[in-house]
Amino acid sequence: MSIQIGAAAPNFSLHASMKEVVQLSDFAGKQNVLILFFPQAFTGVCTKELCGVRDDINKYQNADAQVLAISVDSVFTLAKFKEEQQLNFPLLSDFNKETSEAYGSIYASFTDMGMKGVSKRSAFVVDKAGNVQYAEVLESAGDVPNFEAINETLARLS
Repeated sequence: MSIQIGAAAPNFSLHASMKEVVQLSDFAGKQNVLILFFPQAFTGVCTKELCGVRDDINKYQNADAQVLAISVDSVFTLAKFKEEQQLNFPLLSDFNKETSEAYGSIYASFTDMGMKGVSKRSAFVVDKAGNVQYAEVLESAGDVPNFEAINETLARLS
């Protein structure tokens, strides 16, 4: 399933790296949300992408946006990754792959490593009303989302 601009974003309830539960609906009426799906913690492109977001966190805070990063890694793996990279936003475990599937952000087969059910690198901006205002699902795990377009979308919403 692909997510359409203007459609209601699928709600989710996932455990964060600190084991607390985070729901997309927690931000309804309060903040815009930047959702970033990533294939695997501790990999080169994922680390570079998320550290870039970490370094630019003021940009997202100034746009009244909460960043949420999601992968199929366990909460324990994500906790270690968050700690080592000093990431300043929640990492959510979609271990059961339901949220990745709901957003059309999952590889049937991750050809680089022969794994099944790894999240595709993707980006979604959800406005305060819970509607998708930006959607980008990448087929190549080596590519990163268009952060210029993401920032333009967030600027328009703030």
